[in-house]
Amino acid sequence: MTFGTARFVAADDEPASAPLFRRDLQLDDGHGLVTAAVLSLSALGICEAWINGVPVSDALLTPGWTSYEWRLHYVDHDVTTLLAKDSTLGIAVGNGWYRGRLGWIETARYGEEIAAWAQLRICFEDGHEQVVVTDETWSVGPSEIVANDFYDGQIIDARLRDESWKMPGFSSPDWGSVHVVDYDPEQFDLDPAAPVRRIDELPPQRTWYGPSGTTLIDFGENIVGFVRLEIRGTPGTTITVRQAEVLEDGELALRTLRSAKSTDVYILSGGDDVFEPTFTFHGFRYAEIIGWDAPLRDVEAAASAIAISSDLRRIGSFECSVPDLNQLHENVVRGMRGNFVDIPTDCPQRDERLGWTGDLSAFAPTAAYLFDVQDFLADWLRDVALEQDHHDGVVPYIVPDVLKYATVAQEGAGAEEIAAFWSDAAVWVPWSLWEAYGDPRVLDETFESMVTYGRRLRSLLSSTGVWDTGFQFGDWLDPDAPADEPGAAKAHPGVVATACAYRSAARISATATVLGHAAEAAEFKSMADGLRAAFHREYVHSGMILSDCTTVYSLAIVFGLLEPEQEAWAGERLAELVQESGFHISTGFAGTPFINDALTSTGQTATAYRLLLQRECPSWLYPVTMGATTIWERWNSMLPDGSINPGGMTSFNHYALGAVADWMHRVVGGLAPLEPGYRKILIAPDIGPGIDWARSSLATPHGHAEVSWARSGDDVRFDVTIPRGSVGVFRRRGRPDQELPPGTHQVIAPVREPIDAAPVQ
Repeated sequence: MTFGTARFVAADDEPASAPLFRRDLQLDDGHGLVTAAVLSLSALGICEAWINGVPVSDALLTPGWTSYEWRLHYVDHDVTTLLAKDSTLGIAVGNGWYRGRLGWIETARYGEEIAAWAQLRICFEDGHEQVVVTDETWSVGPSEIVANDFYDGQIIDARLRDESWKMPGFSSPDWGSVHVVDYDPEQFDLDPAAPVRRIDELPPQRTWYGPSGTTLIDFGENIVGFVRLEIRGTPGTTITVRQAEVLEDGELALRTLRSAKSTDVYILSGGDDVFEPTFTFHGFRYAEIIGWDAPLRDVEAAASAIAISSDLRRIGSFECSVPDLNQLHENVVRGMRGNFVDIPTDCPQRDERLGWTGDLSAFAPTAAYLFDVQDFLADWLRDVALEQDHHDGVVPYIVPDVLKYATVAQEGAGAEEIAAFWSDAAVWVPWSLWEAYGDPRVLDETFESMVTYGRRLRSLLSSTGVWDTGFQFGDWLDPDAPADEPGAAKAHPGVVATACAYRSAARISATATVLGHAAEAAEFKSMADGLRAAFHREYVHSGMILSDCTTVYSLAIVFGLLEPEQEAWAGERLAELVQESGFHISTGFAGTPFINDALTSTGQTATAYRLLLQRECPSWLYPVTMGATTIWERWNSMLPDGSINPGGMTSFNHYALGAVADWMHRVVGGLAPLEPGYRKILIAPDIGPGIDWARSSLATPHGHAEVSWARSGDDVRFDVTIPRGSVGVFRRRGRPDQELPPGTHQVIAPVREPIDAAPVQ
């Protein structure tokens, strides 16, 4: 798209915070009615826009976060119905990711000036086009937003609010001139993904006075967003709202926020004030109100929690007979929503909120089932490739990689080399999207990045052919690691890294085959074969894999590193280790997504179900028993006595360990892609003890698919829906596959012995 003379503009003398930009315009005469008007909008920072006082959109945090050095989004809004003969276009700009604090260590910001960018194209009946752009003719003035930052919060002084700036004819001596900002990204892209929006509003579930005398509110769920207040009071009254995910000793648990203040300040005008701090967001369930001497019933009436997220379409569901498992699954969904705010982040509350690649390596298949993330993650992968191009081929651990600007050196910040599982996202995430949606464009768009990554990885292999060099996160957050040493895992880092390297090489080869690149397919098949041989030579001895822990067996089995006879003893040993642990979780980031698949694929189904249904710490259901409404970062983020993990890194909203939901969808629910995009659907519930029924459904690219099953005495009834354009394959261990055509089918079978499926009449 051509943008004519539109330029980024900033204030000559910037107000304290969140400047307002405006321009009056008149429709050109003599051309008939306006037939279409589109406002293209962007910013260095984040922005909101109005025409004649009416918001042009309900989107938040526009234009989102990309690798700003090289790429920036813009968004288009249809504003045809908002224009009048005399109109005013107004834009407010906040710091956002561009100039706000980012990272837990001192970092440079992307830029020192925030700026607005807009182009309004107006089409008339006779074909005439009028274009209004941001340039030096605009004016700028102060807003009621005194301060704004994602980590620290927002200060709003309602006494400074003056809505007249949004209307034609406004004039004020407090307003000044603008200048053009020299910024020309390599790519200026229309944002392809769903915008961030308000997705829910939660009323207080409980309101009370805490030990220190302040008012506390429990909104019932751990969400991402802000507290909205509708209030009237004495002019100049200052009300402070602090947010946190959990309570400790009856007060907000603030230590887990580290340096993030997570505090909003509202200064009353004396009239009917509505406060919504839309230039910040927090991860919280609880809020503390300071400075408002009002009865609790008035607080309950005035306050609500606004949840925000990228407004992705929900496509997948799961439920079963165990309420705690349903809560676990809901926690996975809520955690994903809270961390999919324009980019996929690790956590939404502390001084981090960054696009960690390892979290997505674990979670991408789950995300692709629960929501339509095809455009969302394909867009993020463009930043992966850009960062890789500008890091001499290194896929950093964080994308966009703001930590490359760190002024304090720290291992894992500003990555100088790739690391297994984390950097593997360059390969694993596009492959997950291909499997889920069957669109080869994502493979085509990321193929060069994959190949570059694979060759970089090969250069790091030691003389023995394994990947045992350099910094590795390994099996991060092994529950047996000390609280202050999250990388001190039982699994040997070389075993983890080499297994991941094999999986990536094999998937690059498979991608090349899909795309018809025979040379690269052969190149990376050879690399995978070499890694597999080296893995056996260096790490598999006398019926044991080096470090003899659950993660190494899980990776070896699921990634296909073992021969069939080896898989049998590896599965048995894995089950023994799980039993020795008392059926408690003993894996970290690398092993957790795969341990149940490793068990069920080797016939250890009962062990997998006992592991899933464990309620003591560490386990998936332990947080549920502690009242969790999202997935925790650590298995013991909260200790059984209600105190918080003493480590300096503890979050109560991290989706990575929720990757077990992928196994729940495919194996418990029994709905999986047998071919990319569910052109062939595998119907294969592996039913174990402790669950009496389960149901999975998915809006596939071909239509609605659903599998449900329920025990009835010694039998199981299966109800299956196959969409048009797909074929189902009903599979039970030890029996021939049975093909199911499109339509609805019912199967009655002994728990361990299938019979033929019959179409429902």
